Amino acid sequence: MAFWSSTSVFTSKVPRKILFMFTLSLSVTYLFYSLMNCYNSFQFQENYVYQARLVTEETTFVTLREKLYPTSSQGYFDEKIIENTATEQTIAVSSFRNNAGVEEKTAGWARAPAAPTSSVSGHQHLEFSTTDSELRRVVNCTSDYGEKKLPQAIIIGVKKGGTRALLEALRVHPDVRAVGNEPHFFDRNYEKGLDWYRELMPSTLEGQITMEKTPSYFVTNSAPKRIHSMARDIKLIIVVRNPVTRAISDYTQTLSKRPEIPTFEVLAFKNRTLGLIDASWSALRIGIYALHLESWMQYFPLSQMHFVSGERLIVDPAGEMAKVQDFLGLKRIVTDKHFYFNKTKGFPCLKKPEDSSTPRCLGKSKGRTHPTIDPNVICKLHKFYKPFNMMFYQMTGQNFQWELEENVSRD
Repeated sequence: MAFWSSTSVFTSKVPRKILFMFTLSLSVTYLFYSLMNCYNSFQFQENYVYQARLVTEETTFVTLREKLYPTSSQGYFDEKIIENTATEQTIAVSSFRNNAGVEEKTAGWARAPAAPTSSVSGHQHLEFSTTDSELRRVVNCTSDYGEKKLPQAIIIGVKKGGTRALLEALRVHPDVRAVGNEPHFFDRNYEKGLDWYRELMPSTLEGQITMEKTPSYFVTNSAPKRIHSMARDIKLIIVVRNPVTRAISDYTQTLSKRPEIPTFEVLAFKNRTLGLIDASWSALRIGIYALHLESWMQYFPLSQMHFVSGERLIVDPAGEMAKVQDFLGLKRIVTDKHFYFNKTKGFPCLKKPEDSSTPRCLGKSKGRTHPTIDPNVICKLHKFYKPFNMMFYQMTGQNFQWELEENVSRD
């Protein structure tokens, strides 16, 4: 009897313990899943807010860029539009300035006193000026927006032809983003790889063109093949100048850094008595444009190349810029309103449209006075280059008329 009594007590207690443990495990499990559900819900809300913020900022920036485009045929930006847009988009603009580090896009351009209005070659329109620096900060400060891309266009040459002036004028355009310094990737840093090269590029938004300029590419034998391997459809811009003028300008630049070098006349000849030109001297060799262009035409058709006249870039910068913008598929934003001809320096400077502020001109390294060169040496150099120039005219289908230019006085 005692045995059955103890057995019944034992069997009655076991189910209660099992029931308690089972109930407890269910409670813990329910609590755990409830906590996980709350955490996931919180994380989703946080991501949603973050993504919404990004969408809002991107949309705001696109709206800002659209408002900055001119609605008339003036071809330049109205500062009133910029001011009103900045007021309407205060949060967006302040965010861009803070995040982008307010990159100043006028590297190499120094302030110079404005020269009085002058007419060059009978063209009154040479009294020109540039875009507003505030506009460039708002539009071009996209270092934290968009993405870094390999360039779609490159200014490949030539040295002392006017490449810096062209690049700075192009950087005025809101749809152009360019590296200020010369990367020298395809001639000196190619082993560092395309990822390294891409990181040098500025961030761009959809519709913007990434550019760079390195004039030494034009005379680098390996550059055409390397650039073709990167992008077969890339657009190439070559700024050319009377090869005699260009050579003297090149020498003038070297002389400013190394005053001890021999005279131009000494370096230009292997034997001056016999009149043998030293074509191996880089200052003269660069000007044999037909020789270098031949290497590029093995990889790229002429339709992907645009040749800018360095001479016309000085006397009619707006006209040359119109052609360049057309070649790049850009709106003609940069016009004669953006230039001012500086009589002292001898070339146009950039300034704000319809503004009396001091224009920004290329620095002291530009516009140096050339040393006096023996006229007989200049004459012999013109004869040396003439057959090469004729060949270059035929290859490009353009006559730059360098044979008409005999006097050289400015860099």
